[in-house]
Amino acid sequence: MRTLDELDVKGRRVLVRADLNVPLDGETITDDGRIRASVPTIKTLVGRGAKVVVCAHLGRPKGQVNPKYSLRPVAARLGELLGQEVAFATDVVGDSATSTVEGLQDGQVALLENLRYEPGEESKDDAVRGEFAAKLAGLAELYVGDGFGAVHRKHASVYDVPGLLPHAAGGLVVAEVEVLRKLTEDTERPYVVVLGGAKVSDKLGVIANLLTKVDRLLIGGGMAYTFLKAQGHEVGNSLLQEDQLDQVRGFLQEADERGVELVLPVDVLAAVTFAADAEHDVVEATAIPADREGLDIGPKTRELFAAKLADAKTVFWNGPMGVFEFDAFSGGTKAVAQALIDSEAFTVVGGGDSAAAVRKLGLPEDGFSHISTGGGASLEYLEGKELPGLEALED
Repeated sequence: MRTLDELDVKGRRVLVRADLNVPLDGETITDDGRIRASVPTIKTLVGRGAKVVVCAHLGRPKGQVNPKYSLRPVAARLGELLGQEVAFATDVVGDSATSTVEGLQDGQVALLENLRYEPGEESKDDAVRGEFAAKLAGLAELYVGDGFGAVHRKHASVYDVPGLLPHAAGGLVVAEVEVLRKLTEDTERPYVVVLGGAKVSDKLGVIANLLTKVDRLLIGGGMAYTFLKAQGHEVGNSLLQEDQLDQVRGFLQEADERGVELVLPVDVLAAVTFAADAEHDVVEATAIPADREGLDIGPKTRELFAAKLADAKTVFWNGPMGVFEFDAFSGGTKAVAQALIDSEAFTVVGGGDSAAAVRKLGLPEDGFSHISTGGGASLEYLEGKELPGLEALED
């Protein structure tokens, strides 16, 4: 995979595929982590005299122009972080994009409007996608793939454009791949993985693959209740995927056969309803009342999980332990994050909600070895899948 060092960028238009898919409250960015992660590559190109054309998506406008998903607020924030104005094109490959890019001087930066306003970006039809990719590539002379959070998508800006221009991987993508290789090749042991989040179905592939690699698997979050139910326990009104019970029983059996220690919650915070101020009690995980739902792991489980992480040499964590958005149910996620900070292991936070939780809970980002920008991409890499955006950057 070619890196930035191998591209001569001075005076040339460089199209950078970044991941700027940040959460917005109206026009206010509530978590700018992905924008900050994209800055080093853009700064490197600016410093080397490139004319930098950044492209990215935000949300799911489904091929339609929708002001709700405009990247204009992102352009403003990117400019603040770069310490220079970022020109904003009000379309992707139209007149505004063309004139904005043509107006760039060496060392200047422009951001195109949301890629997903264009139906060709996500099209399953190779010809339609290819036609859009050709227009996008026509704006630049070189391509840099730096949007790790999108490399698992076979989209025009990720997969097709690199085939049309001399290309390289940006610093963020290179760093992410190096970290993920540490999690899949010659991993230091004990290797512990902590999985949370709402649904088992979102992580079927990664669980199946990790059971062949890890020493210990800790399960929390909403997905834990499907595991508890598969063991024959009642879970009340807790989140449950009935259709995954047989699959989960298979995981439990395989873990046992392989000698993988699979650790489930022993107590939970069980609430009368799903609300920030819901009345709740600590109950045994194997005895959740019929009228209650588990919204976080309990104090004994927090201690148990911390103990299971204490001797780890490598840890991957993806998915919160509870509804961390509600203060009353954020303690489990915070406890697991703190256990990673306190450990001497190589610790990787697997993007998505886990990375958002680290920032929302005010934890030091430098307390972890690596915080990924790509939740879905990280998981698919750990499943052993080929990622289209990485394939496209290989020569």
